[in-house]
Amino acid sequence: MPNAFDPIDLAGLRLPNRIVMAPMTRSRAYGTIPTPAMAEYYAQRASAGLIITEGVQPSAVGQGYPDTPGLHSAEQIAGWRTVTDAVHAAGGRIFAQLMHAGRIGHPDLLPDGLVPVGASPVAAAGQVYLHEGPKAFIAPRELEEAEILATVADFATAARNAIEAGFDGVEIHGANGYLVHQFLAPNTNHRTDGWGGGAEERIRFAVEVTRAVVEAVGADRTGLRISPGNPYNDIAEPDPEAVYSALVRAVEPLGLAYLHLVEGADRDLTLRLRKQYAGTLVLNVWSERRPTPPEAVALIEDGTADLLSYGALFLANPDLPRRLAAGGPFNAPDSATFFGGDERGFTDYPALA
Repeated sequence: MPNAFDPIDLAGLRLPNRIVMAPMTRSRAYGTIPTPAMAEYYAQRASAGLIITEGVQPSAVGQGYPDTPGLHSAEQIAGWRTVTDAVHAAGGRIFAQLMHAGRIGHPDLLPDGLVPVGASPVAAAGQVYLHEGPKAFIAPRELEEAEILATVADFATAARNAIEAGFDGVEIHGANGYLVHQFLAPNTNHRTDGWGGGAEERIRFAVEVTRAVVEAVGADRTGLRISPGNPYNDIAEPDPEAVYSALVRAVEPLGLAYLHLVEGADRDLTLRLRKQYAGTLVLNVWSERRPTPPEAVALIEDGTADLLSYGALFLANPDLPRRLAAGGPFNAPDSATFFGGDERGFTDYPALA
């Protein structure tokens, strides 16, 4: 079996190793425009087999946190070009993660009187961090069918913008309680139309977004991230296998570059989905709100995954592939700012933990 340090062909993109930098929200944009500091940050980690960026909103209403970048304006595209140029100059490969936050956000974050939207008008428990302090989530406005189709188109447009900005591809964020996940989960999707109800209806939004992005930029440039049973952002999925088996069955014929699985506590479910999905699997392992341990690289050797994504250890160790290959030493992540529920990485705002 291959090991974590062997190269791999990712739908035509050659990766020098199988260690992936997981997407981690950092809130370092200037408003919503990428900054030179972000270019430096990603270029420092260019030895990753693949970098996946922090969540990038595909539209203004998709923003969920302050100072997170977008991919829906010319200024944002130009800002991202400085990032991708820096990563490529350092020998790296980078995908943009497209993330619509849905109900996770607040009107105070959004321009022009916009309010958060969702599959159904169900507020999330908890608070969102704003510059002036945390505020409770509000009930989102339920998307009408025409708006759902427009949101699907927003993802496709953002994917085209990502390629224009120099990215090697995009990852659709279908995990961790954001909009795509809100359509998948029964506690956030109470719809009775063709976009909600049974498993086939609840996967429809995820499938349509994935199909639209594939049509926009190609399957070889498209990944999808899922997190079956992940309760983060007040999600409840009592029977995740039925929904995610249906989702995997629906997207597999598209020939995606990869499926990125954020694992829950049920390793058996991971293995069943792994057996079902014939394509390339990136795994973000279950680690009980702790950083993914170095020894997880063995999951590539035993065939559980094709690639492994690391969050916190990549922040503390920009040259993580080299350190993993050498068996250390490793800088310890700062547990005071560990963001364990979402990207299993860090945030600049401890209040989000």
